[in-house]
Amino acid sequence: MFPLAPVCTITPVSPTLTFLIPIYNESATVEEIVSRVQASGLADEIVLVDDGSTDGTDELLRAIQANQPQIKLISHPTNQGKGAAIRSGIAQVTSDLVLIQDADLEYDPREVSRLLEPILEDRADVVYGSRFLGGPRRTTMFWHMVANKMLTLMTNVMYNSILSDMETGYKLFKREWLEQIQIRSDRFDFEPEITAKLLKRRARIFEVPISFNPREYADGKKIGLIDAFAAVWALLKYRLVD
Repeated sequence: MFPLAPVCTITPVSPTLTFLIPIYNESATVEEIVSRVQASGLADEIVLVDDGSTDGTDELLRAIQANQPQIKLISHPTNQGKGAAIRSGIAQVTSDLVLIQDADLEYDPREVSRLLEPILEDRADVVYGSRFLGGPRRTTMFWHMVANKMLTLMTNVMYNSILSDMETGYKLFKREWLEQIQIRSDRFDFEPEITAKLLKRRARIFEVPISFNPREYADGKKIGLIDAFAAVWALLKYRLVD
């Protein structure tokens, strides 16, 4: 009898992950958030986009980026908004997956592994970390929560979905989904725009519960009432155009 040939097994290659961090005047938190991202052990690449900071954040970012090839730094000469910063960051991403990570410590990088599961199991193209699915959260900012839920309801009615948190800042994408969508929004209306365009393209969006530690306006929170009206307009506009 001939000896059996050894069985050859192929180990699947894990997708690489970029943390894309848009930053504007976050000198109090930016060092900590980068440290937390690195401590998570999940980042193959970190793209920092300084959106025209004037509080010394730019100097801190240059010091953070020095001698760290894993970290890319992009600087806008003037403030253009979160959507514009994300647009600039996407152009520099080389990983398979992209996570939007705010720099204000409201979202915990230790929970990103939870967002990765549906994609690694091929159940999703995009994963939203929902603040309203039962995860632990700080009890503050009631009217902000009401606005979020109203915008999410509007999204569900207009786009036939059952999202619980359209406005979440924790969104994880397969890179090809970001690359095929032209992002036009410059400010916080990035969130409704990207959601509208993903739903129209029938992307598989999955939600998982996350914890949430919101900061208040006295601590530097930037999104405001005008951004809620901009979100409504974005949902209406992108229902009709692309």
